[in-house]
Amino acid sequence: MEQLGYEQARDELIEVVRGLEAGGLSLEESLALWEKGERLARLCERHLDGARERIEAALATVEDTPSGDGSDGPDEDRAR
Repeated sequence: MEQLGYEQARDELIEVVRGLEAGGLSLEESLALWEKGERLARLCERHLDGARERIEAALATVEDTPSGDGSDGPDEDRAR
């Protein structure tokens, strides 16, 4: 399960929720499905945390540029 990408894990989690909502499962089946859903939810959260860290790192890199305002510097004004 750990090798699943975010989209795959999310889609499987959706199916788990649908299965639980549909009902008709034994207690053991419901518990097993619930546990699978918990693992999938944690995996999705780890993927999202990783994406958040990458975005924050990218933003920090942009904020550390010399101009700091997102412009390309003095040449940008000459191009207008």
